[in-house]
Amino acid sequence: MQPADLTQRRAPDGTTIMNALTAVRAASAQQLELTILMPCLNEAETLAVCIGKAKAFLDQSGIAGEVLISDNGSTDGSREIAAQGGARVVPVAQKGYGAALLGGIAAARGRFIIMGDADDSYDFAALDAFVTRLRGGADLVMGNRFRGGIEAGAMPPLHRYLGNPVLSFVGRLFFRIKTGDFHCGLRGFNADSIRKLDLQTTGMEFASEMVVRSALAGLRIEEVPTTLKPDGRSRPPHLRTWRDGWRHLKFLLVYNPRWMFFIPGAVLSGLGTLFAALLVFGPLRVVDNLSLDLNTFVAACFMIVTGIQLITFGAISRYYAEITGILPPSRGSDWLTRTISTDRLAANAGICFAAGFLFFLYAVARWAHLGFGPLNDSEIPRIVVLGLSLIVISFQVFFSAFLLGVLEIPVKRLKAGLSREATARDQQ
Repeated sequence: MQPADLTQRRAPDGTTIMNALTAVRAASAQQLELTILMPCLNEAETLAVCIGKAKAFLDQSGIAGEVLISDNGSTDGSREIAAQGGARVVPVAQKGYGAALLGGIAAARGRFIIMGDADDSYDFAALDAFVTRLRGGADLVMGNRFRGGIEAGAMPPLHRYLGNPVLSFVGRLFFRIKTGDFHCGLRGFNADSIRKLDLQTTGMEFASEMVVRSALAGLRIEEVPTTLKPDGRSRPPHLRTWRDGWRHLKFLLVYNPRWMFFIPGAVLSGLGTLFAALLVFGPLRVVDNLSLDLNTFVAACFMIVTGIQLITFGAISRYYAEITGILPPSRGSDWLTRTISTDRLAANAGICFAAGFLFFLYAVARWAHLGFGPLNDSEIPRIVVLGLSLIVISFQVFFSAFLLGVLEIPVKRLKAGLSREATARDQQ
């Protein structure tokens, strides 16, 4: 029996159905200058209008290009409408907005690609600014609907005043991307530059992945104004506000260990250390009727424990992202790669455990000196809490060290295999 071909298969009508998670490659050696790409899932009401505008733009501008419809399983005749309108259709079997776009990017013949939704909310007849920036050397050109104009009813208020601004702000903050509209669906890019990123997400978060991965790779990102009008569909949009908003936010957090782990961990451990230092020797009177004592000291120790755990998670995730190539190297990550190891983390955990155990023994000795009677002074409970906190931290770091070791196993095996293959090739 022949093994199944996972890269593509044939539909009943003979067309090739592409799998969006396969290696992205150009579909033809004869390259055009521009592909206008539209993902499509049951867009029969508006598809012909969008194709007409896109073809009119190509004709009027004199650009050698194509209109490509990446169909994601339409059942309303969208494929036939696209073919009748003169567009090329590529069926994509795997479901999802990102999957459809990945399949379309793989099949595109243009040196540049401009993608946009097939719901007639974007103006495919006004793409000159995108082409100009792409010809000028930009790798990714984002549309900005807030600068170009959003017609009444074109974007739900929740998206316009909360979702898009918040997620765009988070993207700019996390990745230092100077883009005002992080999730604009109309954008253009250099096909080869984006293919090299090996984008993976298949849902709506694909829009975020393209921008983030482009920024991390050091690609040139520019922005042009674009307009948005109410779409021409009678059905609800495919976008689900809270589900897809969460998927975007989750992607942004996963790709930034600094903001996901390091900064919250540093804030918690810093505040905890401050309060613990102020209260370790006794209560602190803030005002006449307010003082901080043992309960606040316990809370401060909990903050330190939680903060150290987050910092440890951040160090491990950034180290793993570097050795697997998920994130590009930086000065901090290079230092982390040289410094962090299972042995060193385990050794530091041992030192922390010893310190905590000594504090605990000291507290027991003080209590024994009092005849193991009632503790009217809060000094001994403070020492106990401090010692136990250090012991808990030591256990956290110790087991995190071995988690790091487990994560290193497949990477080391892969590198060893590649090294053996390279040696075998050299000996041939």
